[in-house]
Amino acid sequence: MTEAINQIAAQLRERVRDRSEVTAELVGREVRRYAERSLAGAGELFADERGVSEQVLAQLTGHGVLQPLLDDPEIEEIWINGPEQVFIARNGVSEHLPLRIEADQLRAVVERMLAHTGRRIDLAQPFVDASLADGSRLHAAIPDITRTDMSVNIRKFHQRIRELSTLVERGMLSNEAAQFLRSAMQAGLNILVSGPTHAGKTTLLGALLAAGRPSDRVVTVEETFEISCASADTVAMQCRPANLEGSGEISLRRLVKEALRMRPDRLVVGEVREAESLDLLIALNSGIPGLATIHANSARDALLKLCTLPLLAGRNIDANFVVPTVASSIDLVVHCKMTPNGRRYVSEIIAPSGGHNNGVIEASVLFRTDTDAAASLGHATPELRSTGIAPIRREKFLAAGIELSRMGGPT
Repeated sequence: MTEAINQIAAQLRERVRDRSEVTAELVGREVRRYAERSLAGAGELFADERGVSEQVLAQLTGHGVLQPLLDDPEIEEIWINGPEQVFIARNGVSEHLPLRIEADQLRAVVERMLAHTGRRIDLAQPFVDASLADGSRLHAAIPDITRTDMSVNIRKFHQRIRELSTLVERGMLSNEAAQFLRSAMQAGLNILVSGPTHAGKTTLLGALLAAGRPSDRVVTVEETFEISCASADTVAMQCRPANLEGSGEISLRRLVKEALRMRPDRLVVGEVREAESLDLLIALNSGIPGLATIHANSARDALLKLCTLPLLAGRNIDANFVVPTVASSIDLVVHCKMTPNGRRYVSEIIAPSGGHNNGVIEASVLFRTDTDAAASLGHATPELRSTGIAPIRREKFLAAGIELSRMGGPT
């Protein structure tokens, strides 16, 4: 049936130059013509005329064989390593699909996805990272960077998860922890969300933004657009790669610096990876509330990593400046994890005290999960519980008129 779909699509492409002129009715007529010729022995026979029409329409106006996967709300991520190596993630668990995508089909789909992004993939630029119209993130790499076939990853973001209450319903964190984080956002605390890949960092970051003050002007900076912010006063910026002449690149460091000129009430960095961490720390140290994500194995590892990354900015940057700045600037670290069966959860929330000893930042654990207790009770996801310890630094809570003893958090 694949041959029939390709032939019908090719015939329509010859007759219709503008994709906007392709309609379901037009495709249906062409499919019926092909079916009639097939009965006379002039083509491949197929039984599902409607299914063929949908696939031809997807190939001409959508994203071809990937369109059903993109439309499926249960699929979180799609990745392709080769013609018969098509995988998806559903509820955090990967699946190998019995699907074949030819190399030229995949390349055409990727080029179509990139058509409205201003980005390209070719021998001079063998990698591409782009945000699609629906908010999904596309990453692709071509040979000879990859061994033989194009590699494609599409990470979808579910817009329906916008509130901390939704994450509580899904078991990602407890109601008590959600109330505490909501109060922390209202008080303007600087929060670092950490965790491994696919642990739900960006989802949690979006829910935290929704819990912020409605009047805040939020400026987000990221490599490619991923963050969903429902604030009425929002500016979103993303990086830009260099053009064919090697100029015009806009780095994350540049975006952070530009964001500071936009009167932000909350600065959001999608992911801290390199030297932009220095500019973020300088912004936080100047009194601008911040929110960011970082890859780390634990909340304390996240603090250690944030003390290391600024050193990439240059030889004149010293740990004697960075460590005290991180200790005084970061108010909370929220660490996310994922269970082997794909369940995402917050494993701990810590609060730096502002002090440090021998390069190690002192911090108190406010919330933590008991994985042993969860296993003994048969719970799928460990429960996040308060340790009863309150943050040592309470100035921002008090300034916002929030009493820790009344907000359902640690006391």
